[in-house]
Amino acid sequence: MKLVIVESPTKAKTISRFLGNGYKIESSFGHVRDLPKSDMGIDIEHDFAPKYVIPTKAKKTVSHLKEVAKGVDEIILASDEDREGEAIAWHLAEILKIKQKDSKRIVFHEITEHALLEALKKPRHLDQNLVDAQQARRVLDRLVGYELSPFLWKKVAKGLSAGRVQSVAVRLVVEREREIQAFKSEEYWGIKADLTSAKHEPLVAELTKINGKTVGKLQINNETAAQKIVTDLADGKFVVADVEEKVLHKAAPAPFTTSTLQQAANRRLGYSAKQTMMLAQQLYEGIDIKGEGHVGLITYMRTDSLNLSDKFLGEAKEYLHQTFGEKYVLAIAKKFKTKAKGAQEAHEAIRPTDVARNPEGLRQFLSPTQFRLYRLIWQRALASQMPDAQFNQLGVTIDAAGQTKKYIFKAGGQVLLFDGYLKLYPETNEDRLLPQLTAQEKLNLVKITPEQHFTKPPARFSDASLVKEMEKYGIGRPSTYAPTIATIEARNYVVRDEAKKLKPTDIAFVVIDLLTKHFPDIVDYDFTADMEKLLDKIAVGKAEYSAVLRDFYGPFHKNLEEKYADVKKDDIIPKEETDEVCDKCGSPMIIKTGRFGKFLACSAFPACKNIKPLPGHEKPGTPAADPEKMKALTEAHAGEVCAKCGSPMAVKIGRFGPFLACTAYPKCKNIKNIIDPNEPVIACPVCHVGHIVRKSSRRGTFYACDRYPDCKTSFWAKPTGAVCPECSSLLVTDKDGNVVCSNKSCNYQQ
Repeated sequence: MKLVIVESPTKAKTISRFLGNGYKIESSFGHVRDLPKSDMGIDIEHDFAPKYVIPTKAKKTVSHLKEVAKGVDEIILASDEDREGEAIAWHLAEILKIKQKDSKRIVFHEITEHALLEALKKPRHLDQNLVDAQQARRVLDRLVGYELSPFLWKKVAKGLSAGRVQSVAVRLVVEREREIQAFKSEEYWGIKADLTSAKHEPLVAELTKINGKTVGKLQINNETAAQKIVTDLADGKFVVADVEEKVLHKAAPAPFTTSTLQQAANRRLGYSAKQTMMLAQQLYEGIDIKGEGHVGLITYMRTDSLNLSDKFLGEAKEYLHQTFGEKYVLAIAKKFKTKAKGAQEAHEAIRPTDVARNPEGLRQFLSPTQFRLYRLIWQRALASQMPDAQFNQLGVTIDAAGQTKKYIFKAGGQVLLFDGYLKLYPETNEDRLLPQLTAQEKLNLVKITPEQHFTKPPARFSDASLVKEMEKYGIGRPSTYAPTIATIEARNYVVRDEAKKLKPTDIAFVVIDLLTKHFPDIVDYDFTADMEKLLDKIAVGKAEYSAVLRDFYGPFHKNLEEKYADVKKDDIIPKEETDEVCDKCGSPMIIKTGRFGKFLACSAFPACKNIKPLPGHEKPGTPAADPEKMKALTEAHAGEVCAKCGSPMAVKIGRFGPFLACTAYPKCKNIKNIIDPNEPVIACPVCHVGHIVRKSSRRGTFYACDRYPDCKTSFWAKPTGAVCPECSSLLVTDKDGNVVCSNKSCNYQQ
């Protein structure tokens, strides 16, 4: 009997389809060892040796794996093919006491029978260089986080964190915001001419030159200047000076890497980087397909390579020929060269494991979000092997003689001649038609229109543009982009604006200014990129683990000790005085900055600990940020009394929004949810007395009967108010937007 250990139970389920009775498949459920939470866990004096422990949640799994391993002839480690996967395999080997020379490690880019059986034919030993590279990254991050975060607690505010990559990402967001704040919009005008040909066919041309000189973007900077041109051209003569026609080729895009997948999914589907990677992981590890079982649908999704296997290229060529015909097939397969810094060319791009698995044929087995991401990957991979799209591009230059000056206008048109790869991977391409014109043809002026514009500041980062910027600088690697964005959002360094763009919080500015001034290397783009290169060198045996860590830690730790003595908290965040007086002790209130932004605090602290929200700095969308809404809520619940003690109830603001709380607190701790008047009133289907209301817990939002604990009916998904036609249970809306039955034994779905 052979034991195969993977890191995911879903992956184990998929692999079990391909291996016979001679194999036992087990999952480690991720990492089985990690650095301790209670202390740094690194022996700095002994070459930065990490001290690993088995987390509580992994102890049961480890005991089970040890027991299973006793009765097998061979153990095969089959975690993912990247540094983290290699580290998981190494930790398993350490726990199961497998020597490096006896280790059996297999890797594969896709979870298919062919890939798995090929991997089993050529197992290798554990690659200690890859393990050391992953350990170096983990230790570096622990050194920075464990030593620099307490400094931020002491000098700025409790609960803050710093990280080797996360702090650089925050700096990018902060610097972009400062560009936006410093931006001064400038006025400029464009001049457009509506013309018709002799056959009365319309066209619109734009002014590009005056007296032979190109019109700069900001050259016509006020209405007076624009109107002067309009007046000069009121009776102008317009003649076609030149007509240029050419065929424009637009090449197919490369298949997806981790970075480009996150960018495309964000732009086209609106998915965050974290959501994209979660869905891609599900597609990679396997989906239940009726009649086939658990099937891995895409190749490994953490990659920076653009390679495509010969097997896929052959299958793609055949599929395209059969589906679309000869003209949509390339004579020679197209291969792409990776431009990303430090790319691992041995890996593959993200592609479907089977070209024949058309997205429409899988729709019924995938959630809507899974389907859209799979379709995007499938289309992009196949489109990369299709011919260029071809456009007929027409450019018309028009001479215009005004009363005092000569002007040149230009008009452009484009018509799709051959869709090529666009047939499979649509992009926004609209035909812009121009009439058939000839040189020296006279045109009729319909009207001259001056158009006012203003320059716009740079846009805030979206997930897509931040990932692109991090990749440009060489910050992080494919596996770190999504976790980095999720981390800086979770730690309140960034919030999402109305357009879901990343906006830095008040505390982000404070922390980045502090780090930039006193720890410049930690947030330096080049330094961080160079550190990634050193980790890459460790991975291929060209740099030593302890030497890289020693060179970093020595200067970093020395500087940190000096800054503890030199940096004063009041210099980082000077106290801001206000005219407001503390309503508890009468002392002046001052503005402070904490982990969650600016707030009002009593200057008599610690004798008086009164704090209040600072107007204008409340969390967007909450009643505290909207006094009118707060007033309306208070009026709507005026006179309501506590059901437990009879005291008046008052509107309060909590982490999850407004709620009613007893004014006799702390003697009475009764609270009650405020029901949104826009939400439908849903009677409890069990007790038929109470109503289903929204509630919050550490695990998130759920819906339950308002008669709890007398009635304990609850739902994790939002009830619609309708009942299931098959079993009469409440229908709910699941996380993917599907309306399904709340009864788990009922499979009804709308």
